Amino acid sequence: MRVLITGGAGFLGSHLCDRFLAEKHSVICMDNLITGSTRNIEHLAGRDNFLFVKHDVTNYIYVEGPLDAVLHFASPASPIDYLNLPIQTLKVGALGTHKTLGLAKDKGAKYLLASTSEVYGDPQVHPQPESYWGHVNPIGPRGVYDESKRFAEAMTMAYHRYHGVDTRIVRIFNTQGPRMRLEDGRVVPNFVAQALRGEPLTIYGDGQQTRSFCYVDDLIEGIYRLLFSDEHEPVNLGNPTELSILEFAEVINRLTGSTAGVVYQPEKRIQDDPQTRQPDISKAKQLLGWEPKVPLEDGLRRTIEHFRTRI
Repeated sequence: MRVLITGGAGFLGSHLCDRFLAEKHSVICMDNLITGSTRNIEHLAGRDNFLFVKHDVTNYIYVEGPLDAVLHFASPASPIDYLNLPIQTLKVGALGTHKTLGLAKDKGAKYLLASTSEVYGDPQVHPQPESYWGHVNPIGPRGVYDESKRFAEAMTMAYHRYHGVDTRIVRIFNTQGPRMRLEDGRVVPNFVAQALRGEPLTIYGDGQQTRSFCYVDDLIEGIYRLLFSDEHEPVNLGNPTELSILEFAEVINRLTGSTAGVVYQPEKRIQDDPQTRQPDISKAKQLLGWEPKVPLEDGLRRTIEHFRTRI
């Protein structure tokens, strides 16, 4: 196959490039590098079946020759990014999805949209199945990301129903692994960086907020299986094992050998920040035969070693 991966120099996109190349496909990696980095793909430079194109996918996309699949992963994805880049986030979810769907239609290619668990907002159903419509504030500060992905899903389904494009939608839950950015503001890089620097881990509030973390290799496996499935409606991919932030901090300190402990700060909650997050992956198990295989601590050890090289 010859595939286009937008956002291919980002955390997830670069791992997708690796996987498709490992399966002997040809990859066009497209990224404007506002949150991605060429460091994530420098090991692929010079390969005959890999091409990097610096381009903003909210503009017209030209790709010479045939394409068998388009995977749209371009978007700021952490709160610190999409709060600093609200217009760009909305544009890549709307215009970028439109441009990439048009390209897939023109090439007769499969299309896979990277959506997010954030379409569920601050959920009132727990865990979250794909049938849950979500609890999102469209005018809150997080709405720029949540609504851009909800719009992207709606446009993807419209292209499937109206134009017959062969589409897929993956709703991605919290993922961790090598190539995460130290400064992306999420709990994994924040905690690991503090622990490796010998600082106490900062917990906002009582630490009872929950998250579930999937290792990146497991996620990529699920995405790859989804692309080759016949499912057109959204599929959750994530790890259903739920931990409180306090429990997670204790795991990080133990794995890094940090004895600095934790420090509590008054809750610094972004408006509409979800207090719980846990995927219902029944659909992925049934349709894809998929569930996470890498134990949390094994994955975290690999992530920690990655961050040691950056600090």
